[in-house]
Formats: sequence, structure tokens, C-alpha cells
Amino acid sequence: MTRLPVPAVAVPLLTCLATLGALTLWTATGNAGTPAALSVPEGRVLIPSGSEATAAFFTIRNTGGADDVLTGVTGPAGHRAMLSRTVDIGNNARSMAMVRTATVPAGAALTMTATTLDVMVSPPPRLAPGDRLTFTLHFRHSPPRTVRAKAVRPGAG
Repeated sequence: MTRLPVPAVAVPLLTCLATLGALTLWTATGNAGTPAALSVPEGRVLIPSGSEATAAFFTIRNTGGADDVLTGVTGPAGHRAMLSRTVDIGNNARSMAMVRTATVPAGAALTMTATTLDVMVSPPPRLAPGDRLTFTLHFRHSPPRTVRAKAVRPGAG
């Protein structure tokens, strides 16, 4: 059996120990990041003006150190809820398009509005001002969040 010279063994061993020590220090000082930390306060749902659909809006805050992705929405029983976005189609015209996912950026918020991302609800439920509907928001990395949306008239805060 042949013995390796001490430097041949010591150099890789010391390199591994130094790397492990550096990674441990990097992680211990918070540089490895933190997972997404999501919160969703009560949202708004518009009192429908027609019979086809209405929209709900939420602000999803992410105080964590990693992005997360909104992958879908479950609406009230008997109503389909889908992520949708307003898109320009030219000649000052806009249309609605379904969206599969939306990123919730680390350290920021995803704010839904009538001119950006929203939750389309079809058929629209009968609502009076102040009524509340329950939705479940589904994410790629975080557990689902069940939230309520308060019914408001279009144009109201």
C-alpha cells in the first residue's frame, strides 16, 4: 500500500474546511436569503354592473428574501376565478387576457388594479356594498392564503 504525502492530503482537506467555514459564515450573517414571507390584507371586489363577470383586487406583500409566484385563485363556490390582465390591442383599445402566473417580488408587493392584474370572477355574484367574498390564493412556494374581499362600487376606494 502506498501512502500519499501529507501535502497531497492536507491541501484538499484544508480547502474543503475553509470553503465550509466561509459558507457557514455567509449563511449565519443572513446572506443566504430567506424564503418568501407573504401577507394579504382584505381585498376588494367590484359590485358587478353586468351579467358576464366582475373583478377582485388584492395586494400581496412579500417581506421575505425570495420571489414567489401566484399560480391561481379559487373563488366562491359556483363562481370561476381566474387571473387576468388588461392588454393594449392598438388604436387606444384594450382587452382582457388570462394570465397563468404573476411574480410576487422579494421585499416588495404585487398590487392588483383595474388596469393591471386582477381576479376575474364569472358569473358575477349578487353583491351589495360591504358584502364579503372568500378567495384562496395559490402560490408556487408558499402555502395557499384564504382571504376576503369587500364588495365596493366601481370607482370607490
